Amino acid sequence: MAQTGTAQQTRPRKTMYLGDPLAEPPPLQLLEILEPYRGRHDVVVALLQQIQDLYGYLPERSLRYAARELGIPLPRIYGVATFYNQFCFTPPGRFIIQVCRGTACHVAGSGRLLAAIESSLGVGEDESTPDGLFTLRTVACLGCCSLAPVIVLGRDVHGAMVPARVEALLAGYRARPNEGVP
Repeated sequence: MAQTGTAQQTRPRKTMYLGDPLAEPPPLQLLEILEPYRGRHDVVVALLQQIQDLYGYLPERSLRYAARELGIPLPRIYGVATFYNQFCFTPPGRFIIQVCRGTACHVAGSGRLLAAIESSLGVGEDESTPDGLFTLRTVACLGCCSLAPVIVLGRDVHGAMVPARVEALLAGYRARPNEGVP
């Protein structure tokens, strides 16, 4: 007899258990960072800064370890990390390019400069090149208003930048094999 009505047969879902991602103990360097924060829930920003200093970004696994080890809810950690634009969740490129978008730089053409860099690298703001060489970011002000428009590439400040100089500047950094963020 055929089944009628609104009742539907359901198939069992096939799921695969991948294990506990935190079954292994945290790396020793991370434990050293976490130790002074035990019992303190008011220091999430400082904690995140130290984790990002260690890895160059905020790895999900490290945030999960921090939440577990310190008893801080993971959504609170992510809430703080996503509120401040100083934190990133993906590994940065070897060279970080910061384009100043402050008033003086904006008036002097930093928008055109940003567009030229995006076009040259093929990435947008807060993205890294596929080869992991460059990460493009914007900042509110670099404090170099007299040099506007300004970019910081790696640790070097480049003032009075114009879009026509972008290609040559990037080529110079591509030729630096052992510099930049590890």
